[in-house]
Amino acid sequence: MSTAPAAARARRARVRMTRAERREQLIDVARALFAERGLEGTSVEEIAAHAGVSKPVVYEHFGGKEGLYAVVVDREVRTLHDAIRTAITTPRATPRALIELGTLALLDYIDDHPNGFRILSRDSSATSPEGSFATILSDIASRVEDLLGDEFTKRGFDPGTAPIYAQMLVGLVALAGQWWMDTREDLALPKPVVAAHLVNLAWNGMRNLDPSPTLHGRRRTAD
Repeated sequence: MSTAPAAARARRARVRMTRAERREQLIDVARALFAERGLEGTSVEEIAAHAGVSKPVVYEHFGGKEGLYAVVVDREVRTLHDAIRTAITTPRATPRALIELGTLALLDYIDDHPNGFRILSRDSSATSPEGSFATILSDIASRVEDLLGDEFTKRGFDPGTAPIYAQMLVGLVALAGQWWMDTREDLALPKPVVAAHLVNLAWNGMRNLDPSPTLHGRRRTAD
């Protein structure tokens, strides 16, 4: 069977796609490949082939594989950072509610952007050291540190210890989030359940764990 008609259709599809649409297509294709194979394991040839274009098209839009990777990382960094920042700056929320909201924001991002999370948590600093996953977590920890410092002062604890607790809290949620992403299909633990247990440990500590934790705040349940 001749492949000429299929090739002609592919050419017509490329003509119909605007420059902005082509750029978005390349970003989507590259995100999936980078998530699966990493930066070093992905070639410009593969990106072009999956997008149905020639290699020069990729170079024209991004200057090469590294430029495209940097755009993908930058988008994911902003998406995750904005989501968590919004969650933990909710006005008039209690400290526990802020922990719940921040935990759910991270799990939501993992759920909605699994390829982006794989890229960020694995090797995003390869071309963008300022936008690495560690950098994002450090920024979040600094915000949590202020919240904990105020709460420690109210309870008569040493606010000078807030930074280490902030690092532990953010690290706990981030590592558990990575584990959940890798095992959720096998364990079938719903997102709210995972979040509830994370907050249970973060809020109550091992000595005062609730055997059947639930989230206290109100949120959508279609997870």
